[in-house]
Amino acid sequence: MQANDVRVLKSAAIPTLAVGVVAVVVALLAAGGKGALGAGIGALLVGIFFSISVVAVSYAARVSPQMMAIAAMLSYLVKVVVIMLVLSAFGDTTAWNSRAFAWTVVVCTLVWTGFEVRAFIKTKMLYVDPEARVPGKGDS
Repeated sequence: MQANDVRVLKSAAIPTLAVGVVAVVVALLAAGGKGALGAGIGALLVGIFFSISVVAVSYAARVSPQMMAIAAMLSYLVKVVVIMLVLSAFGDTTAWNSRAFAWTVVVCTLVWTGFEVRAFIKTKMLYVDPEARVPGKGDS
């Protein structure tokens, strides 16, 4: 993992963790222990999913830009499918508060995405290789 990727991961994970803790406290006060459990599972799910995506895309970026795009799309598809499976498997559960779980997933996803975009904007990454030579140019 490159230093820029670690910076992006930390920039998104830390605020999401903080929002997840706040969501657990709010859910505990609003819905009791089941609400706190639902919020905790939701925050954990978002943190794990998005962290895996950043690692997968970072690894694929070392291979090629095309692989990076494929990894981003596949990680998104896998996240959607796994979330659908989790929601269908635990849709009728009484072990936790489904509303606290759902709101926490939505809020943590928005926070992660927002801070990830912010980190990418603030990161000074070259998108053109200054050392690259164009064939036929400058060759004398």
